[in-house]
Amino acid sequence: MTFAAIIFDFDGVVADSEVRANQSLADSLTAVGMPATYDDCLRDYYGHNWQETERRIVARYGRPLPADFRETHRERARANYMQGFDPVSGVPAFLDTLGSTPRAIASSSRAEYIGWALGLFGLGHHFGEHIYSADGWDRGKPFPDIYLAAAKGLGVAPGHCLAIEDSPTGAQAAIAAGMTVVGFCGAGHIVDRAAHAEMLRGVGVHRVAFSFAEISIAAEAGTVAAG
Repeated sequence: MTFAAIIFDFDGVVADSEVRANQSLADSLTAVGMPATYDDCLRDYYGHNWQETERRIVARYGRPLPADFRETHRERARANYMQGFDPVSGVPAFLDTLGSTPRAIASSSRAEYIGWALGLFGLGHHFGEHIYSADGWDRGKPFPDIYLAAAKGLGVAPGHCLAIEDSPTGAQAAIAAGMTVVGFCGAGHIVDRAAHAEMLRGVGVHRVAFSFAEISIAAEAGTVAAG
């Protein structure tokens, strides 16, 4: 199948950021008396926008976050990113192969952060204005809204879009939008790649890929939806 557009999740697909993001959140929660580990955060908040993450935190601890929590956490996360923050292996070369194929980012993260990271990586020109963020939305992933917004922004029917997602939450959103979905298992936070692949298959992704080279080969062969 030939796709008219490709829509990328950001964290864990374009930016190899999930380890630092979830460790930062664990540190920020622990600092305000809500003890959490990296594994807790990856299990409970991975793939969700801030609004859903905050709802889950409040439900878990039974009390609200401090008023300045998000800003303080953002500063901690940015400092951690600056210690070593890279694109996912293979994504710059993959983007270079796309030519004029329309592409967008559909992410749960803040648009300002995405733009900053793309600038840091030298990849901003690949996406231009087509950065779509569910931050601030009441319905983030796994609802399809952010993927539908990205497809609409590109002027492409959702059914003609290929989505690349690393989280089950995000994969569910892209599937619900009617897109063909590659479950990506190539970022640093995925330790047990076979188990993660099975988890993604369990939510219904059309294919699993462990590298961008695999996505390129499958797309060229027209077999993305083959398994």
